[in-house]
Amino acid sequence: MPPGKPKFIPLADRKNYHRFEDVIGCKWSSSVVAAVAGGVTRPGELERFIPGISTKILNERLRKLVDFGVLTRSEQPGLPARVDYGLTEAGKKLATLLDQVRLLNLEHPAPES
Repeated sequence: MPPGKPKFIPLADRKNYHRFEDVIGCKWSSSVVAAVAGGVTRPGELERFIPGISTKILNERLRKLVDFGVLTRSEQPGLPARVDYGLTEAGKKLATLLDQVRLLNLEHPAPES
């Protein structure tokens, strides 16, 4: 093993990886981030835009992405109240990375079985 190379991942790094995986590693999170990056900002629109996502899962993902600092949530007064989501600076970076992963996936499709 080369000098200076760690023999294991430190606990603090593992915790950060696990937290990241919990939020971003969910199959729905990348779809939500990509949709918001594409201009779909309201919960009802997101639910219609992302086939197969339930209201419960969408709300859970939105909450986690806001808590993680990827999305912002803004409420507009009125009846009914209007809620919009947007990307933070970190969310914009993540959206760019997710798009690069999507393009890489298109360049290297999975072999047919």
